[in-house]
Amino acid sequence: MIRYIYLIWVVSFFLFGCGSSGNKQNQKSAGETAELTEEQKPSGFKDLVPSTFKIDTYENNRILETAMGFFVTEDLAVTRFSLFETANRAVITPFDETQSYEVSGFLAVDRINDLILLQVAGLKKRPVTLAQTTLPDNEKTIFFDKPQGNTVPLHEGKVLSYSQALGSKLYRVTNQLRSKSVGSPLFSSAMECIGLGFIQIADYETQTFVTPSVFISDLVKKAGNVQALSELQKQATEQESVSNSKVKGLIIETERGNIRIKLYNSTPQYRDNFIKLARENYFDDLLIHRVISDFGIQSGAADTRYATADDVVGWKGPGYTLPAHIVPGLYHKRGVIGSPRKPERENMRKRSDGSQFYIVTGRTYTDQELNDLEKEIDHKFTDEQRNTYKTIGGAPHLDGTYTIFGEVTEGLEIADQIAKVEVDSEFRPKKDIRVKKIRILE
Repeated sequence: MIRYIYLIWVVSFFLFGCGSSGNKQNQKSAGETAELTEEQKPSGFKDLVPSTFKIDTYENNRILETAMGFFVTEDLAVTRFSLFETANRAVITPFDETQSYEVSGFLAVDRINDLILLQVAGLKKRPVTLAQTTLPDNEKTIFFDKPQGNTVPLHEGKVLSYSQALGSKLYRVTNQLRSKSVGSPLFSSAMECIGLGFIQIADYETQTFVTPSVFISDLVKKAGNVQALSELQKQATEQESVSNSKVKGLIIETERGNIRIKLYNSTPQYRDNFIKLARENYFDDLLIHRVISDFGIQSGAADTRYATADDVVGWKGPGYTLPAHIVPGLYHKRGVIGSPRKPERENMRKRSDGSQFYIVTGRTYTDQELNDLEKEIDHKFTDEQRNTYKTIGGAPHLDGTYTIFGEVTEGLEIADQIAKVEVDSEFRPKKDIRVKKIRILE
């Protein structure tokens, strides 16, 4: 499992991690999906055929992947977000039709659970009923293929576990999906949809997992305006970037208090990326998963939302990295915000993780310590930097090798308090501390 390793003067330490919200998630209901009338409720799996579709994704006219998805309201459908890594259009073919329909766009994404909410203008279908309870181990699970005549091929299996896996909370089931069946709805024997099925290699074998219906319901609650699929891949437009440059600040709401930050316009790609993820609610409920006294605190790891106490955390990002952007004159004084990365032996170009960030609380240094560091990291400190590190403090050992993209403007004392909590051998707080959300001050 990949870990992100960072050198502190004298000692090496891990700066990436994750957190546990599994128990919290179990308590959530299925959410705001439409309540079906008695007439709408399926009497058999044949009634659910119109709810399911094949989806083909394209980059312009080049087909990329074929998978499945299903309707969760009359006009909103869900499938895997990862199908759209480079896709700018998609076409769906409902199981009860031969006609195909162009996807109008998306309304919400969940990068952590790999879900995307889609709409096809003018097309409405019977939605599946999303389960409101968790199936126990050994309970029957069912998915179906496209009908052959009047026959709906059913494939039965059972729940092996409902637990932390692949950085999220998932069912692991015995049903054998094929690659083109990824995105299938899986059902209980009561014909309630327990979630979206996919296959992935875990523990050196291909296994079938199910993203639970509660996460799909949460995504429906966050549905916004329809956006073109091409918006998923592109960098911020010039207009969006200009708008982001005028943002007054952001509030990191933690369970210990609020920290107000500003993002630097000198690192626009990092600024735009952070604001994009905040708008997507990506940071909600993530742990502050690394805390190092005399250095700082770290959050933003995708695998921390549902992690339990014994999970190895900090290895999962949003699915991409960012190119290093080390701005001359920016240095790791107390209060700055930087971007962690893999060590150079695996990451020669020093690319940063796409979502994780650290806030430097730091400590003060003597002239002799700074002299020694200059030799160790082959970096010359200016007179201003030396004075800052001797009087205010910071983390000078990271200068010149990690991207800095913002700073704390209010609430640094909250980060100081968090930096003093008791941690385990991996620098993860023994008592979970969460980022509740990140608000944008327009």
